[in-house]
Amino acid sequence: GYGVPTTNELATPDRVGRYNHFSGGASIYWTPTTGAHAVQGRIRDLWAQLGWETGSLGYPTSDEKATADGEGRQNTFSNGAVVWAPAGGAHAVVGSIYKRYAELGGVASKLGYPTSNEVAATGGRASTFQHGKITWNATTGKTTVTYK
Repeated sequence: GYGVPTTNELATPDRVGRYNHFSGGASIYWTPTTGAHAVQGRIRDLWAQLGWETGSLGYPTSDEKATADGEGRQNTFSNGAVVWAPAGGAHAVVGSIYKRYAELGGVASKLGYPTSNEVAATGGRASTFQHGKITWNATTGKTTVTYK
């Protein structure tokens, strides 16, 4: 379980949603459009570091679930996902890079698991993966996949 609530049900800072934090290291967030979803453990820790729902990921759109290969865990968010692997920890994939990663098959793709959060890159942003990289160009809005 999630443990006992450590907060009352509270309004989120943007006044769109509601949330509760729990003693077991989980939080449940709700909005009228996303419904209620639990975020916990290392995925929750990273989401918190990135600014909770006001950060680049937005609100959770799924509960934590197993990755396609069954080895890791992930939560999807309104603008991306946080993927956790036993060997590599939790990493966020957001925006256009996430859309491309998901289209390719996510962890089941040739790219495998993310190995970094998104970072600034020449002309845009980039995320690295076990077997390659996805780069987003700010001028064209296009993504490029390169494999190791």
